[in-house]
Amino acid sequence: MADPELVRVMDYILNRCNERDIEAVAAAVVRRRRDLTIFGGSVNLPDPKRMADEMSRQFNIEGTIEGLTKSIREYAMRIIRQEAPELSEEQTEMLTRTWIPDRNEPKEEAALPPDLLLSMIEQFVMFSRGEMDEGEDRRLRTDLGAWPERYWKAFPQVIRLIITGYLRDEMDDGEFKTRINTAMVMY
Repeated sequence: MADPELVRVMDYILNRCNERDIEAVAAAVVRRRRDLTIFGGSVNLPDPKRMADEMSRQFNIEGTIEGLTKSIREYAMRIIRQEAPELSEEQTEMLTRTWIPDRNEPKEEAALPPDLLLSMIEQFVMFSRGEMDEGEDRRLRTDLGAWPERYWKAFPQVIRLIITGYLRDEMDDGEFKTRINTAMVMY
């Protein structure tokens, strides 16, 4: 019994090819013969599908966009753990999700410029620790209304986690600055 794919190819060549198509088929046949000669027959010829399947298994890549996204996210998390071990698992996860969002999750608003974000973090932390000048708080409230709530909502999740840890005295000033700087570089 003939291979159905071969029958379709032969039908196309014999019944539907124009002159340009025949030239393309002839060039493909010449290339295939050359490959067979180089690789010593069809037994040793590389099979692209088999190679892709093997690479997918080797690198643990699933065959869907979601699977590829998951694999890339896991790879990014490994890099973050190596380069920024001071970040907690939750911070690492949030940072990774910021960089490589899940297509099914709602998108966050556009990123704030780094210098503005740093200024907002400083103001928020000073206010939260009771160290902000009353005049500056009044000015911010006049300009922005309920600015602490607006700032908090504007902060990326990883920044919120770091600030929360700092305000709960889970880290000192140096560690806070290091974590914020690391998050800013990765943000």
